[in-house]
Amino acid sequence: MIDQRVHMENIQEQVRVFAPATVANMICGFDILGFAVDAPGDEVTMTKVEQLGVRITSIKGDDGRLPLDPDQNTVSACAMKVLEDLGLADEFGIEIELVKHMPIGSGLGSSSASTVAGVFAINALLGNPLTKEELLPYCIEGERLACGHGHADNVAPALMGGITLVRSYEPLDIVALPVPDGMYAGIVFPHVDVPTRDARQLIKDRVALKDAVVQWGNVAGLIAGLYRNDFALIGRSMQDVIIEPVRAILIPQFAEMKEIALSHGALSFGISGSGPSVVAITQSEEAAQTITQEIKKHLDQQEIDSNTYVSAVNTQGPRLLD
Repeated sequence: MIDQRVHMENIQEQVRVFAPATVANMICGFDILGFAVDAPGDEVTMTKVEQLGVRITSIKGDDGRLPLDPDQNTVSACAMKVLEDLGLADEFGIEIELVKHMPIGSGLGSSSASTVAGVFAINALLGNPLTKEELLPYCIEGERLACGHGHADNVAPALMGGITLVRSYEPLDIVALPVPDGMYAGIVFPHVDVPTRDARQLIKDRVALKDAVVQWGNVAGLIAGLYRNDFALIGRSMQDVIIEPVRAILIPQFAEMKEIALSHGALSFGISGSGPSVVAITQSEEAAQTITQEIKKHLDQQEIDSNTYVSAVNTQGPRLLD
């Protein structure tokens, strides 16, 4: 039976969607904080067809690393689940084209961007029967398929836009946080391989109470700083005493990059997601540009290729493309 939220006359023939990269953890908020950026990101085109089922017709920009099998690819698997839940799987089929504009395994939410683009696209194709809040569980399950863990610190900001806090998973409770005026991120992606699963395996199940107390204070201070538009407090609070010390060893030149960023005016500096991307938080676009350029110059001297991105916080999330 077709869900009553679906109106057949609103179903589109084709949609094209962009979903953004994200900076998960925000340095001190492991698995609970994240924000979206303007670029890079992924594009998904979905086309309604007569043949039933969901098929991926092309993937570009992945160097052949992503599965075309619709049961194994997060974009198609999530789209199929939405169709099934809304009672539309026997009405028509979907063909999908995915274009990756961001590196896989970068620490910038690559799988999340694809997943969110796909979930947002299928909803748009169907005339937007579901709210973003209703779409989020599909995105979380897509992350579980891609990474083995159903975390929301990437998919929540990618879908909702802005800065988000995952207060709870059971029940799911996502809190939108204020974005300070003039907050920018300078992101550098060194071309080194740090798989998410490997980076996660380094993290201890138990931490010292004294470290936990410091980290709790930093998370609380960061959130207070966001609400107060207090960049000094934000900078003091975005320090990681638990995750960064063990993950930084996987990222060549991390200490040197951090020194460069802080010496050029960064409020804070740390690992984006599980790395190897790093992020400098600044109070101006100019400072973010300078920092990324200086870090890239240093990496060039070490014969390490890199990509750089400068962005304000993306408060929109995914969007339809013409």
